[in-house]
Amino acid sequence: MKIKELLPRYSLPVFKGIALTLVLALAARMIAGLPFFAIMGQLVIAIILGMLWRASIGVNSGLLEGASYSSKKLLRLGIILLGFRLNLYDIYNAGTTVFFIAFANLTFALLVVYLLSRMFKVEKRLGILTACGTAICGAAAVVAIAPVIKANEKETAVGAANVAVLGTTFTILYTLIFSYLDFNALEYGVFAGGTLHEIAHVVAAADPAGQAALDLAIIVKLTRVALLVPVAILIGYLIQRKESSDAGQKMTLANLPIPWFILGFLAVSAFNTLGIVSDSAASALVSLAYLLIGMAMAGLGLNVDFKSFKQMGGKALSAGLAGSVLLSVFGYLLVRVFV
Repeated sequence: MKIKELLPRYSLPVFKGIALTLVLALAARMIAGLPFFAIMGQLVIAIILGMLWRASIGVNSGLLEGASYSSKKLLRLGIILLGFRLNLYDIYNAGTTVFFIAFANLTFALLVVYLLSRMFKVEKRLGILTACGTAICGAAAVVAIAPVIKANEKETAVGAANVAVLGTTFTILYTLIFSYLDFNALEYGVFAGGTLHEIAHVVAAADPAGQAALDLAIIVKLTRVALLVPVAILIGYLIQRKESSDAGQKMTLANLPIPWFILGFLAVSAFNTLGIVSDSAASALVSLAYLLIGMAMAGLGLNVDFKSFKQMGGKALSAGLAGSVLLSVFGYLLVRVFV
């Protein structure tokens, strides 16, 4: 009876919209298994498929409502389940140097990309999303931070797509210049894991350097992913403090926008670290997480057209590109000094 009470507000077109995001997410997963497309990753492809569907076939209000459900509600569940990807012991065992490099790269990218976005006159929320996507974990960070700063679907989709384009570009570049960097396998792993955008990008770029480089690259990258939690809370606090100040109100814990689903991500990570869930079960849950986040990405793509992307995305892409170049240089220097 309680389940029935939750469903009446959703009409058949809405369920069709949710189903459409599932179909697009599954299609994105299949395409991501093909050569070259693996570099882009299934999340990026899901956004593109959603945008292409809207541009070629179109969507009605019911489908858009279902797409919005996927991009908001299912997203949160996906982010929580993604915690099964993270083993906190691996980060601890990697040592303080790896943590320091990951933290330094993240802090540098957050500040530099955001400041560049302000210089390029990018809308504030889109600038924050671009900075977080570059600094933490690509499109997944964009959609995780978006509710905290109250970004709309167009801003979220454009931010995620921009970071995806940058990550794919730099992944290809890294594989081309790897032999000229004068890094050993471990140094290159730290460099790739500390500076590339998505986990898929890190895997694609580090794999040619061998298993040792790949393992360390993933650990460095997952250290950045783990820092998503404090970053989200800090950003939420700063935004709420400014809004309270502008409104002449006192800042309290009650009006602090705590992103509970991100805390859920950390809790699941801790649960996974304890080894209660088998590796095979954790892998299946991570696969489900990416499917749910893929549905969210498809939903975002369905809510934005190419015209909006062109209008909103150009300056943000330029800021992200300049910031990504500076992050690569900064990450290179960190490896040279500390590894």
